[in-house]
Amino acid sequence: MEFRLLGTVSVDTRRGPLPLGPAKRRSLLAALLLSANTPVPTGRLAACLWDDEPPSRARGVIQGHVSRLRALLAEGDAEAYGVELLTAGDAYALRLPETLVDAQRFEELLTLAREQRDPADAVLMLGDALALWRGPALGGAFAGPPLQAAAHSLEESRLSAVEQLARAYGRLGEHHRAAAVLRTEAVAHPLRESLSAALMTALYQAGRQSEALDWFHRTRRLLADELGIDPGRELADAYGLILRGDPVPELPAARPQAEPVAEPVRPPVPPRPALVPAEAHADLLPRAPRGFHGRGAELAALGRAAAGEAPVCLVTGPAGVGKTALALWWAHRNADAFPDGRLFADLHGFSDTGEPAVTEVLREFLLALGVPPRRIPESAAAAAALFRTLTDRLRLLVVLDNARDSATVRALLPGGADCVTVVTSRHRLEGLIASDAARPVPLGTLDAQDGTALLAGVLGEERVLVEPVAARRLAELCGGLPLALRVTAARLAGRPQWSLAHLADERGRLAHLAVDDTGVPAALRLTVQHLPGEAAHHFGRLGHHPGTHFDPYTAAALAGTDPLAAARALERLGAAHLVTETAPGRWELHDLVRLYARDLDPATGPQALTGVLDHYIATALAAAETAQPGGEPCFALPADFRRPSAVRDFADRAEAMGWLAVEREDLARAVTAARAAGLDDRAWRIILLQWPQVVWRSRDNWAPLLYTALECAQAVDDPYAESRVRTLLGWVLSEEGRLADALTLLEPSPALARRTADRLGEATALINLAVVQCAQGDLDAALANCTRAATLAREEGNPHTEMLALLHLARTHLTSGAPDQALRIAHTALNLGPEHEEAARTSLLHTVCGEAHLALGNKPEALHLLERAADEAESTGYDEGAVRALEALLRISGRADHRRRHEEAVRRLAGEDV
Repeated sequence: MEFRLLGTVSVDTRRGPLPLGPAKRRSLLAALLLSANTPVPTGRLAACLWDDEPPSRARGVIQGHVSRLRALLAEGDAEAYGVELLTAGDAYALRLPETLVDAQRFEELLTLAREQRDPADAVLMLGDALALWRGPALGGAFAGPPLQAAAHSLEESRLSAVEQLARAYGRLGEHHRAAAVLRTEAVAHPLRESLSAALMTALYQAGRQSEALDWFHRTRRLLADELGIDPGRELADAYGLILRGDPVPELPAARPQAEPVAEPVRPPVPPRPALVPAEAHADLLPRAPRGFHGRGAELAALGRAAAGEAPVCLVTGPAGVGKTALALWWAHRNADAFPDGRLFADLHGFSDTGEPAVTEVLREFLLALGVPPRRIPESAAAAAALFRTLTDRLRLLVVLDNARDSATVRALLPGGADCVTVVTSRHRLEGLIASDAARPVPLGTLDAQDGTALLAGVLGEERVLVEPVAARRLAELCGGLPLALRVTAARLAGRPQWSLAHLADERGRLAHLAVDDTGVPAALRLTVQHLPGEAAHHFGRLGHHPGTHFDPYTAAALAGTDPLAAARALERLGAAHLVTETAPGRWELHDLVRLYARDLDPATGPQALTGVLDHYIATALAAAETAQPGGEPCFALPADFRRPSAVRDFADRAEAMGWLAVEREDLARAVTAARAAGLDDRAWRIILLQWPQVVWRSRDNWAPLLYTALECAQAVDDPYAESRVRTLLGWVLSEEGRLADALTLLEPSPALARRTADRLGEATALINLAVVQCAQGDLDAALANCTRAATLAREEGNPHTEMLALLHLARTHLTSGAPDQALRIAHTALNLGPEHEEAARTSLLHTVCGEAHLALGNKPEALHLLERAADEAESTGYDEGAVRALEALLRISGRADHRRRHEEAVRRLAGEDV
């Protein structure tokens, strides 16, 4: 489906164009498309449909056109494209993905073309943009004054694009083509001096000087005859330049090209005006590595590589050689060079835990740059384009750690010429060198001198100076790998009575057993052999963790111990450099260490996995109860559930929601591991328990994970689970505007819940189904389902769910034109008053009451209730509720503070600075 404004106003579908009918209906559609996804008041629509004072029957005429448009859109399968025509009080809104509107795509292509450094790329994009035009804008519509202004604005954008295209041709030296595109428009707009000046210049550069001068005289006569004025400065300057035979000043490139300079890194500069909120300074960089020594030549090489324009620096080397440490050390040492922030992502390219999806990495980057979740595109290509656009004017550092291939890296490169990207990889990534001029910084093993320096940094110089030969021997036995050296040094640091020669001899004896038994494996083996039993036990189990990070609770679940014992073991393992503490109480394993630990006792893998899955289930249950107190349990625990020895306690909602957000990636990895192990009964539970975060961030790309949960529920033939997952997934799809998909998911859900006597699950399914039915105009079904849901919740003694059902019942009555019924039901819901009920829901109920009083003609009470609803929503940070209440207020109040608060709430909702 495609909506056209650049030409005759029309709607194209797979079955052909929709028969829109009279001009005024096209005008109505054009007005809604020009304000897509925004309510357009009836008064503004009337101004678009009539030149003079609208007739008394204007509202009825508009309603008739809206009704017919709805029917036409339904015939065109609009729901499949996320398109719906909504009624919002005294206004209408056409909700749709803006990419379906040709005018929107035109503007996006213009923006992208302006960002291109290569004029050939700009020519392609501008050509695509202008190809969208099929005649004068808003053709076939009755153009009232607002639409006349809109058509004029669109035409100005088109002419600007033509001039931009001609400049791009000029930069390519194709002046004949520039003249050709300009001549057509100059003939059509003979009084537009900028077009005539550009055409004269293009003709002159094409060697057609006489034509250029003729065009000037033609334009001068027209200006005098039609307007009584002389040519302006731009036209006169072009005429003078041609007469003198001067060269045309070189057209500026899209961005100034900078020569590389041989400096370690760019000097600090004052920050530029950012495209993101100032408070959203991006900093995802882990802390600087401890005990970093040497690498002076490599640090200098990295600095030189970073000195060019939009450089990509590629740090390569074998596992354990210290690539990540080098990149982080350099990044922290040059922090002042990147005033707009530093981004970091571990791509896990060589880890058996699996690589994160590019969309997830981009999501984290865009969130760090201040983009609200609902505005992050779902596709990787669109998210990457937004990332490049946001970073275009920033001075930003991006560190991409453990990259496996060039394609992944390309999708994550920033767009700014002043941005620096540092990539670490075990592979050379020659494709990235070829396509993006990545500059390799190869990293080899440490020589004996730097190796002994690293030992001295951990052990102290005196101890190394006493035994220089033994220290050098240890460095050689560790293969010059920093990871092996740190493990070895940590072992010696814990035994001050040992000599370096003693350990060197021990390492030497082991090295004789196998020629390759040096470096990381040998260092780990010797270290683990001397661990206390409890620490060694925990270490072996940590290798079976499906995620990337763990805390004492997770470690205890893997090892079958308690968090206190796990914390002690982690401290001991941290001292031995076998685990790394990335944040207080949060640890991780190096990839090589993880593989070594897993091989110590592979038979314990299934037991460890089940333990950690049950830990996640128990912890997520606690988080959900804290985040949404009073909500009924989502399910019964599996029959063979192993309750952890201790479950983390959450102090408040913020802490619980924080845990769910931080653990989202590892919870997804746990689901993948559970499915691979045939534990679908755990997998769907882990997904479903994230529902507080799903509800709070409904448009944060939850659908793929919930579809996985649905597959798991169906795999174990559990109708209870299937109903619960369908209910949540259907609601997410409805929030994304995918009403047809949501209806398909939700329709079987109540019956599935009834099969397992899950009455509260049935109630919630009916509520979510009713929301979709109401949005689609099936008000009778929506009323019946909300009523049934309220009855079920009341019989089960659950005021939380009953209040939710009554809220949607009241809103459906309001939509159906029964404000008295809506008011009565909303009061019933408010009187339930569960102590734990959140202010967000009471705000929505007070908004319904206010709108009902307004419909009944009781303006003072409506004003009072809507102000109360807005105050409640604002006090709890519920911006959607604030927008809804304040929009209703603005229909009856012209107060400046209401308008200001509404604008601020809308901007907050969009993630903009207020």
